[in-house]
This record gives sequence, C-alpha cells and structure tokens, in this order.
Amino acid sequence: MRISKKQKEKIVSILKSGGVGVIATDTIYGLVGSALNPKTVERIYRLRQRDKNKPFIILIGSLKDLTMFGIKLSFGWKRILKKLWPGKVSIIFPCAQNKFRYLHRGGKTLSFRLPADRGLRNLLIAAGPLVAPSANPQGLRPAASIKEAKKYFGGKVDFYNNSGCLVGRPSTLIEIKNNKVSVLRPGAVKIPKNI
Repeated sequence: MRISKKQKEKIVSILKSGGVGVIATDTIYGLVGSALNPKTVERIYRLRQRDKNKPFIILIGSLKDLTMFGIKLSFGWKRILKKLWPGKVSIIFPCAQNKFRYLHRGGKTLSFRLPADRGLRNLLIAAGPLVAPSANPQGLRPAASIKEAKKYFGGKVDFYNNSGCLVGRPSTLIEIKNNKVSVLRPGAVKIPKNI
C-alpha cells in the first residue's frame, strides 16, 4: 500500500470518526471502516447490499489486537499463527461475546487477517481494526481500480485511496479446530498439509 504521511493522517482521522472508504488491502481493494463502531459496520452492510447474516473479515495491525475482541490464544494457536501470519490468510476465531453480535451476526465466530504489507499494517495500528470486505456490491465483481470502485459507490463513501490497478485473489479462509487447519475458501495462499 503506497500512502504518504499526510494521506495516512487524513484517512486515520476519517476512519476514527466513523467514516468509510476504499483502500488497497493486501489482496484486493476493500471497502473499509472501524470494526469497533457498530454504526460504521451497518453502513458498510448497506453500501455492499450484503447478506446481513454474513460476517466481514477484520484486518488487524498486530496479534495484540485480538484481545480487543476477547480472544485469548493458546500455545497451539500461537504456533500455527506464527507460520501463517503476517500473510494473505484469514482465520476464523471463536467470539461468543454478545457485544460483538453486530460483527459475528449470531454465528459467534469472527475472521481476522494480519496483513504482510507494512504500509497497511501501519495504517491499521493507527486506525484500529477495520472490517474490509471487497469493494463491490454483493454478487458483482470486486473493483480492480478506484475508477471501478467509484462506479459502484460514487459519493456514498468518504474517501478513495488510489493504489493503481489491483487484480488478485481474495485471502485464503481457514478454521483451526483441535490444532488442525481446515481450508474453508481457497485463495491467495496455499496452506501446507502438515502445518
């Protein structure tokens, strides 16, 4: 993610005040907003016309951010995470707390990703965890450029940050149970069998 100090400060300010925008994630363009702001999350559901029962993936700037969601890591989890993060792998964690129902939508699990892109991680450390679905209304092709994202969302979002043309695969989505990894959605990273 290419971003100047001035751009970063402006974007962080908008996100911290509940705004939403389109940025390059570590995979494709994402429609992002604070994961800790229920109103922002609902706004993104409306913008994407997304199934209200499908939770968003949350981008975090460091492992410590998981504690904000009441997630404690066992030794087994930490061992697996060291092999997969940072990277283009989204991981499902149990999160039964009712106060995060606006995120887990009653499913009592949340998906997180710790990106390898340093610029994006620095933005996440400054802005806090962000929900980051792909930049498109549900059922349409993810925007590969800001021009395409603007066709989808126009003036309904608060900012666009241009990082050129991005054509990639979405993150690989996995679940860990009994220290065993299951791939739920193949994506940008191939998961080794003996992880």
